[in-house]
Amino acid sequence: MSTAGQSGTAMRAEGPGAPGATAGAPPTPGGNGQAAPRRVKLSVSRVDPWSVMKMSFLLSVTVGIAGVVMVAVLWMILSGMGVFADINRVVEDLLTNSNATFDLMDYVGLGRVVSLSIVIGVIDVILMTAMATLGAFMYNVCSSLVGGLQFTLTDD
Repeated sequence: MSTAGQSGTAMRAEGPGAPGATAGAPPTPGGNGQAAPRRVKLSVSRVDPWSVMKMSFLLSVTVGIAGVVMVAVLWMILSGMGVFADINRVVEDLLTNSNATFDLMDYVGLGRVVSLSIVIGVIDVILMTAMATLGAFMYNVCSSLVGGLQFTLTDD
């Protein structure tokens, strides 16, 4: 863990306003006397797995709900366009010799399709949450070995 405290980031400032910078830093071009933008290097040395788990759970629930709504809307659009009735008619034409009746809605009815998308959404929520949490643990292990990700931020 770094010396920056609980946040898990280490900060080192560079530029004219930073500690250890020369006192007579030249102003930026333009003649208004402003100092150059301050640059700060940040290093993400640790990610809290609990916060990653909470965030990934909420995001995956959102994706799951959006998926169920998307499947229901797509089914209604296809049904409204008559795609299922056309497929039913084609299959019945192909099965004219047999006495069996075929109804596509027995297989792809709205209730069955939405139920399947809900099951897939629940599995998606569980897997995405677990994978993100494991990813946070793996990042912490790798970060302890190589130092983590480094970002340079500027103050414009």
